[in-house]
Amino acid sequence: MREEMKTDNRIPVLEAEDLGIDFGGLTAVNNLSLKIYDNEIVGLIGPNGAGKTTVFNLLTKVYEPTRGTIKLCGQDIGKMTTVEVNKAGIARTFQNIRLFMNLSVLDNVITGMHNTVVYGLTDSLFRTKKFRESEKLAEEKAREILRIFELEDKADVPAGSLPYGEQRRLEIARALATEPKLLLLDEPAAGMNPQETEELMKTIRFIKEHFGIAILLIEHDMKLVMGICERITVLNYGAMLASGTPAEIQANPQVIKAYLGE
Repeated sequence: MREEMKTDNRIPVLEAEDLGIDFGGLTAVNNLSLKIYDNEIVGLIGPNGAGKTTVFNLLTKVYEPTRGTIKLCGQDIGKMTTVEVNKAGIARTFQNIRLFMNLSVLDNVITGMHNTVVYGLTDSLFRTKKFRESEKLAEEKAREILRIFELEDKADVPAGSLPYGEQRRLEIARALATEPKLLLLDEPAAGMNPQETEELMKTIRFIKEHFGIAILLIEHDMKLVMGICERITVLNYGAMLASGTPAEIQANPQVIKAYLGE
């Protein structure tokens, strides 16, 4: 494809080759190859049960792949734990919001900054100068992220008191606090009304422009997917059915028949 010719000379942020996982006799993901480049938004679509969230779990090492390789900026992350993968540069959100509902909005974002903590247990126990300075810097960075997401005025309220759309924004803000190279968004528009979905589209575009990171997006809302994704991969029973630009996916007869219903 013309698009592939443009990207072949770049090192992918994420490169999965022949990725697969079996659960007993069931193959959930089969020989999936996927490349995502810096500062682009890629969609991963397919019906319920197609294996989309399983792919996210493989990429973040929640599940150990049965076969295949995963590289982040050229580094093989196959032997890393979930925590190590996050520190290496992959952050994610979930279908069901997983905020600390009883903590403040500000503290939720600060918890995402564990990758940048420079003090040790002793510093924390004795509240040393290093601890105080690091905590102050973390709060300043967290407030800046909240400002970017227009949540600064809600910094001190419990996360659970936010409207649904703002909780989604907060979850994304917390993920960005880990300073990822790749952000995985798992159905971020789930449960949103049309106005909230429109705001989410603006937020995702802003993340790309402001943070300059790669984004892999699982979503059932085709208007959102076609409106913001530069490339789209379609899964069918854990295997790739098609991959291409939004225009190519919309014109693909197999995709039209199986998923878009048009």
